[in-house]
Amino acid sequence: MSDKGRGEAGLVQLLDADGVRVSTTENATYRDRVAHLTGDDLRGMYRDLVLTRRFDDEATALQRQGELALYAQSRGQEAAQVGSASALAPQDYVFPSYREHGVLHVRGVDPIERLRLFRGQDHGGWDPAEHNAHLYTLVLGSQALHATGYAMGVQRDGLVGTGDPTRDTAVVVYFGDGTTSQGDIHEAMVFAAVNDAPTVFFLQNNQWAISEPTTRQSKVPFADRGLGYGIPSVRVDGNDVLACYAVTLEALERAHSGGGPTLVEAFTYRMGAHTTSDDPTRYRERDEEEYWRRRDPLDRLAAHLRAEGEWDEAWAAALEAEAEALGERMRVEVRTLGAPPTAAMFENVYATPHATVADESAWLAEYEQDVTEASR
Repeated sequence: MSDKGRGEAGLVQLLDADGVRVSTTENATYRDRVAHLTGDDLRGMYRDLVLTRRFDDEATALQRQGELALYAQSRGQEAAQVGSASALAPQDYVFPSYREHGVLHVRGVDPIERLRLFRGQDHGGWDPAEHNAHLYTLVLGSQALHATGYAMGVQRDGLVGTGDPTRDTAVVVYFGDGTTSQGDIHEAMVFAAVNDAPTVFFLQNNQWAISEPTTRQSKVPFADRGLGYGIPSVRVDGNDVLACYAVTLEALERAHSGGGPTLVEAFTYRMGAHTTSDDPTRYRERDEEEYWRRRDPLDRLAAHLRAEGEWDEAWAAALEAEAEALGERMRVEVRTLGAPPTAAMFENVYATPHATVADESAWLAEYEQDVTEASR
């Protein structure tokens, strides 16, 4: 079994499972970091949660209909993703794994572009420089090394610790509990720690590494591992969007100022399957799923908005219509994506011209011309 409730001690929490504000001595610093958020800000976060889930549900349906080759669901992890991404400065850079649909939504990556990889259309679908968000990562763990290297680069470019909030840059890398078993994570944390690289390691502990529970992955909370590298670490309720925002904001402030890396463990739950090739009923129990369903991050923020008088029925109806329109757009546009030309495999492989790629591209062009002429 997964941790269920036994691993929830010591989590930073600002909204409980019923959407009620949590006020303790321990979370005072984090409460201060969300004090500036207005009703409009909270409704904006809720909108991002709703649209992320609708994207997730529609993409799952498209895969079941044969329109996508594979899809990795993020249902249940929306608060961890939207909360953390909402804390980013425009110049900060994101390295996702393959499940960070909410992060990419907040960064403005078009929903159809996010699906091109899962349809086998191209390597990723968007220009990372346009959104300061790297492509999805399928070789798990490698994104942590990429993020740390990028962070060391901006550090050496003088974009850390200047005191200018429009210049100081941090890097956030997202990964799951299963990925912590990869050697790349260890190497990235070593480099980040000894170089004081402005890296935020955002670990989404969703309780399961495919079918392996966290109890088979670590005998201590994952955040404790950061202490061994000399990296400040914090555990947060990953279904609490406000707490995820607050702890990420603190970590980014440390990185921007030159204080080095932080490890954030967001304690959450993957409510769906690992991917559309997975059947979680073979290894998860129904009572565990029900336990986490009662902690749904969308329901929690909705309850809070209602309790605070920030819920408006007309606004909610408009949001529902927006989500429906997103689903309709995905159904229409994904089906109209044509097969890419074969030569596209040679594009965007290297940043600069590469002799081997150029030779192979020329060979393919000549081969296709020969085939065309032979068929006449």
